[in-house]
Amino acid sequence: MTLLYTEVEEELRASVRDLLADRCGAAAVLGRVESEAPYDMGLWKTLSRDIGVAGLLVPEEYGGAGASAREVAVVLEELGRAVAPLPFFTSSVLATTALLQAGEEDLIQELASGETTAALAVSLAASPYRPLPETVTVTDGLILNGEIRAVAGADVADVLLVPVGTVLYVVRTEDVRIDVVPSLDLTRPIATVTFSGTPAGEAIGGFDARRVLNLGAGLLASEQLGVAEWCLGTTLAYIKERHQFARPVGSFQAIKHRMADLWLDVVRARAAARNAADLLATDSGPGASRDREAVRDRELAAAVATSWCSEVAVRVAEESVQLHGGIGMTWEHPLHLYLKRAKSTEIALGTPGAHREALADLADLPGPA
Repeated sequence: MTLLYTEVEEELRASVRDLLADRCGAAAVLGRVESEAPYDMGLWKTLSRDIGVAGLLVPEEYGGAGASAREVAVVLEELGRAVAPLPFFTSSVLATTALLQAGEEDLIQELASGETTAALAVSLAASPYRPLPETVTVTDGLILNGEIRAVAGADVADVLLVPVGTVLYVVRTEDVRIDVVPSLDLTRPIATVTFSGTPAGEAIGGFDARRVLNLGAGLLASEQLGVAEWCLGTTLAYIKERHQFARPVGSFQAIKHRMADLWLDVVRARAAARNAADLLATDSGPGASRDREAVRDRELAAAVATSWCSEVAVRVAEESVQLHGGIGMTWEHPLHLYLKRAKSTEIALGTPGAHREALADLADLPGPA
């Protein structure tokens, strides 16, 4: 195990960062969230075609890169740094993981190319530690009825993967009603998906909600790390540049202490996120170990990373708004996008409290009497 980034991972990071710098600057993101089409699907096609991010988790025999959760985590860090409005997490992480675990082979090749985008039809607030609400039913004639709320990525998906119990079905999005609803995070819209006599294809395989959502939560920690790193770096540059009483704001001792605390938080967050990505990498290949101890270690690492990184991202973003003074409160400055991304992601796929409870249970720690 190593928490350091490999040369390949650094090259992948550089490619993604360069493209995002050209196409996904703060002004571009602000312009998108004010439009009716927040997702930048043109950028998504370029990322998929030129860098191959859509098929990172897909084995090479299906047209993917055959990479692991470590490389996915690096991409998520960069997407978090840019609060990029792209369906990478929903399509290339959650949906792809569900398809791989179901043993599906055809649709996975379409996702790997980036030409088709999918979304896993579960609430973004679903927890890996609780059963999914049974809000959708399927009849013997493979007809779906019901509703799923707060589904991320559904509005730009071509295909929905719908879990009913422990079985996964594929549904074309033109056969369902998708209503985008107000969301705190304008860069990751959520929608209510309604099935009303919707025809479903054959069941494509089993669905292990805990396993899929746990992997998603563990990798989402890397996106939170990217959010925190951007906020810290941007704030550091600002307090070195802004002067008050004829000296840089950052030279005041009280500000130095606050920045030092934030830096330490971010360093710890990086260690937790990298540890989770490294262990989850053993769960993202076709030969993933289901040994009880290996599963426990992965879930422990994901719980630590998710609970810690989520709270760090929110804390750093809130401090950044404060340290930017009045400009941090304006719509024109992109800080609010980062704060909203951090806040909304904090409760995605399990709250920090839920992950800490799971951590105590996995580590066999007794609760308070």
